[in-house]
Amino acid sequence: MKKYILTQQVAEKKLRRMAYEILESNSGERQLILAGIRENGSVIAEYLRDLLTEITGGQLSIELISISLDKRNPGEVTLSGGEHGKQNFDDQVIIVVDDVASSGKTLLYAMKPFLEFHPRKIESLVLVGRTHKAFPVQPDYTGLSLSTTLQEHIYVEVGDGRVKGAWLE
Repeated sequence: MKKYILTQQVAEKKLRRMAYEILESNSGERQLILAGIRENGSVIAEYLRDLLTEITGGQLSIELISISLDKRNPGEVTLSGGEHGKQNFDDQVIIVVDDVASSGKTLLYAMKPFLEFHPRKIESLVLVGRTHKAFPVQPDYTGLSLSTTLQEHIYVEVGDGRVKGAWLE
């Protein structure tokens, strides 16, 4: 029996709220880069792109990038996607997107490739944030903040380009 902490409807409301927060925090920007951490973070980034496009009426250019790394042992971090393979992030606003922030390690390593450049700003967004961190990373946008034990795990289910729900185990 899954102990749901987010239903699809609640997750979509939280993502819409975060889309408005992104626009407020980045007013005046003409372009954003949403960098989703594979797999779930990429789905959430795509959904956010659609929300931001809907809200702005297409007036904001949004580039999607996928970040690939081994979440348990993040050494090599690779990027894919983007505009015609363009990999220059100087003076760009980048938002790293993931489903759950536990220790902060994955978000920290996911930012590594962008630090070779001089981005204007790097922010992070997670659907669910856990309150205990081992690394000094605090997401800028969090859908749901949750206190859990170290033994509990949070799972986010995605499908058909949407978040289907999240549960605690």
